Amino acid sequence: MSGLAGVDEAGRGPLAGPVVAAAVILPAPPTAGDTGEWARLYPRLRDSKKLTPAARADLAPRIRACAVAWGLGVADAAEIDALNILRATHLAMRRALLALQVAPKHVVVDGNRLPPVTGLGFTAEFAAVVKADATVPAVSAASILAKTWRDDWMDAAAPYYAPWQFTVHKGYPVPAHLEAVRVHGVCGLHRRSFAPVRAAIALAAASAASATSAASATSAAAEFAV
Repeated sequence: MSGLAGVDEAGRGPLAGPVVAAAVILPAPPTAGDTGEWARLYPRLRDSKKLTPAARADLAPRIRACAVAWGLGVADAAEIDALNILRATHLAMRRALLALQVAPKHVVVDGNRLPPVTGLGFTAEFAAVVKADATVPAVSAASILAKTWRDDWMDAAAPYYAPWQFTVHKGYPVPAHLEAVRVHGVCGLHRRSFAPVRAAIALAAASAASATSAASATSAAAEFAV
């Protein structure tokens, strides 16, 4: 469908880092006999979760080069904590749509709920479609751009937060990440409203309170002994 923007996000589930959305308007599907870059790219588009990291990294710049328009939107951990993950995801989607340099006529969002659509500066038909990232090429493209941008962002941030090894898991709640949170606590990238992070913060506070209490008791005992 000409003038269709596909929208998808990456990073709703992690305990740390931003949620990222992309909006992509693609050219019309290639026709029989086309042999250019777009004809080679089109059949490779699919849900980013079905692709290897290497395949996503190869496809992302090709998508950007072939797209009629594309935009990215980000909501950081502080915004996620302030708004909740659903609203922050919708904020990132709106930012991605606002970043488009071409106004779409139709917008398909992966999932079952639309972000607020007023104030975008254009009028379009909006639809929320479950698993659109597997069935609508523009949404597949958006899923790839969102995922690769977020992964690259987490890799770039990782050296500043070495104990948490974000290059390994990108902030997702895998056992290695949960163990790092248990051992090292939380850092500035963590989403403090998420349950495992809240639990780590509470445990650290309880441990600090216990240590303070023990120190006070030891001090009092020393004074009494004198």
